[in-house]
Amino acid sequence: MAKIMVVDDEESVRTLLDTVLRRKGHDVALASGGQKAIEVFRRERPSVTILDLKMPDMNGLSVLRQIRTLSPQASVIILSGVASVADEQQARALGVTEFLQKGFSLDLLGEALKRTLKAPVYET
Repeated sequence: MAKIMVVDDEESVRTLLDTVLRRKGHDVALASGGQKAIEVFRRERPSVTILDLKMPDMNGLSVLRQIRTLSPQASVIILSGVASVADEQQARALGVTEFLQKGFSLDLLGEALKRTLKAPVYET
């Protein structure tokens, strides 16, 4: 199936998503923070990145900007526990594929992932 990178500073979130995505047949790469996410993205070039918005070392918007410089059309799903309208607007302006509030159901994430994987990606 797809290669998916999960970026979240909360180990419980990473573990849950890793387990669920692997059961669905996906290859999963994990990163606990922004700097690590950029390293993993460069090395793995995932089909989709599931990215936490608020992390201690580097926020998700900064990571998203760097992903955009590496791969302008990369598919990214943002997860947020506490996002302002401005955060969501910035993420959408940067071309985020989906924006989900934490507390989402796994079914909702599954649907967002299906939509994201069906979306055409054009590498430059």
